Amino acid sequence: MAQVAAPKAAAATLPAAQSLPDELAQALKNKQPLIVMVSLDGCVFCRQARQSHLSPMQRAGTVIVQVDMRNNQPLLDFAGKLTTHDQLTRLWKVSITPTLLFFGPGGKEVAERMEGAYLPDFYGPYLEERMAQGQKAL
Repeated sequence: MAQVAAPKAAAATLPAAQSLPDELAQALKNKQPLIVMVSLDGCVFCRQARQSHLSPMQRAGTVIVQVDMRNNQPLLDFAGKLTTHDQLTRLWKVSITPTLLFFGPGGKEVAERMEGAYLPDFYGPYLEERMAQGQKAL
C-alpha cells in the first residue's frame, strides 16, 4: 500500500493590523498589552517567531497583529488617522525584523521592545517577561 504524504503545515500567520484603536481596545479588554509584530516579507526569523511563539499565543486569545515593513497596506494609527504599514514602521523607528512592540492605553509602549532574533531557547522567556512588564504597566 502506498504511503500518502502528510500535507505540509500551513505557514503560521498573524492578522494584519487594520485599526490599532480597535485592536488595542480588544487587548485591553483582555487585560493585556497589544502586541504588534513588525515583519518583513521573506524574513526567516519572523516566520520562526510566528510559528513557535506568536501564533500559538494568538490562538490562545492574546491580541497580536502584524505590521509589514515596505508594505503600503492602509491602516488606522492610534490617533485614528489613516496611514500605511510602512509609514508606521518608520514613525516607530523600527529598523530590524522581527520587532515586537507592546502597547497599552493611548498607544503608549508599556514594555521594552524585542528587536531581532533571539536564541530560540530564550525567545519564549523574553516574550513572557515583556508580557509581564506590559501587564504590570496597565
